[in-house]
Amino acid sequence: MGRPVIEQGDTVILRNELAYIDCLPVSFFVGKDAPDAAVRANMAEHNLRLLQASAALEEHGQIDKADDNSPNSADLMRMEQKINLLLDVAGYLLAASQSRPQPTPIRLNALGAVWEAGATTPAEGATGVLNVYLRDCLVQPLQLLAKAVSVTDGETHLEFEHLPDSVAHHLEKLVFRRHRRQIAGTRHARRG
Repeated sequence: MGRPVIEQGDTVILRNELAYIDCLPVSFFVGKDAPDAAVRANMAEHNLRLLQASAALEEHGQIDKADDNSPNSADLMRMEQKINLLLDVAGYLLAASQSRPQPTPIRLNALGAVWEAGATTPAEGATGVLNVYLRDCLVQPLQLLAKAVSVTDGETHLEFEHLPDSVAHHLEKLVFRRHRRQIAGTRHARRG
């Protein structure tokens, strides 16, 4: 199996699809049997809510210009910023009270992931659950059923299994938003 990750400047490709690269807390728990349909449905619902929450948190970080036609728009914007700050602080406090794995470099998209598993490297062919903590203020991790398709040079290559279309769609949107933000940050740094 060839190396499925290609980095071209600002673009990371994993299994011929756009991928997101970051340093996040990640863990993999090997399971003996594949979960039944009810467990997979619960995981899908959990992952969908988590991806939607992550998207909402990213959106609130973008401050729009106040609507000049609305006399209360500036007040509403200030109130929204205060509520968002409160939510961030509460999320950080909850996350700080939970133990998490050490952040490690990971590349992922809706097809799979590649990360440096270290001492917890699963055997090739092992199946289980990949936990990815997307943001510090989100307490629960994204939980993805996966199979270790190869382990080479300290990197574990996973392929996602039983990923519902709705979760795959939101994961693709996350990858695209993060990728777009990385490109904008790189361009801004080059200009500065």
